[in-house]
Amino acid sequence: MAEGPLNGRVAIVTGASAGIGAAIAETLAHAGAKVVLAARRLDRIEAIGQALEESGCEALAVRSDVTSMEDMKALAAATVARFGGIDILVNNAGVMPVSPIAEGRVDEWKLMVDVNVNGVLHGIAAVLPTMIERRSGHIVNIGSVAGRRPFPGGTVYSATKFAVRAISWGLHLELGAEHGIRITDIQPGIVSTELFDSDAHQDFRERLEKAWAGKRTLQPEDVAQSVLYALSAPEHVSVSEVLVRPVDQAT
Repeated sequence: MAEGPLNGRVAIVTGASAGIGAAIAETLAHAGAKVVLAARRLDRIEAIGQALEESGCEALAVRSDVTSMEDMKALAAATVARFGGIDILVNNAGVMPVSPIAEGRVDEWKLMVDVNVNGVLHGIAAVLPTMIERRSGHIVNIGSVAGRRPFPGGTVYSATKFAVRAISWGLHLELGAEHGIRITDIQPGIVSTELFDSDAHQDFRERLEKAWAGKRTLQPEDVAQSVLYALSAPEHVSVSEVLVRPVDQAT
């Protein structure tokens, strides 16, 4: 069994099939947590879970769509059934189609709100009964530097991350002192992930690659270490926000 600062704690990570989510799940597992990997791509999370189990960690893969409240309730129930409780929720699942307002891609706007905002709320609602009953828990929301400043083509995406920041702040006010639940908003800058790997983002990706030629981006593991830092704080300490950017990111 893996040992570390999270020994004995049970963590759910959404969007755990790749990128930041997979890195977070692996980092928490190797820090001693029992990790539940949640995502729509069951084959991916099962493979990651199996690799963790083979390395001596405890892991469970549960297919889940964060846009479904029923899926998130089932995820929480499966976690409690397997590991006896829920100590940590990492709301990581997110989408970021580049969607300039003038192009009027309303379906993309709705998708971002459904995944990036409603998905976070669904996760919170699913785990809160257990956390409130136990008077402890830690909810980590993966926000973005975009939650501090918009960028061209990312107005709606930025709005969803502004919402995550507001939700996180409000949760601390409502759940911290009264219920003993800690909240953290992790705000990464540019990260090397598959977020822009869709053909629909070809032009944006090419411009991004040109702008970042010879520069260093964050890696998913860097974000995962920020999550571990917040989760490892003493119980009376709430790490409310972590803004983590590449040294080479000027804005």
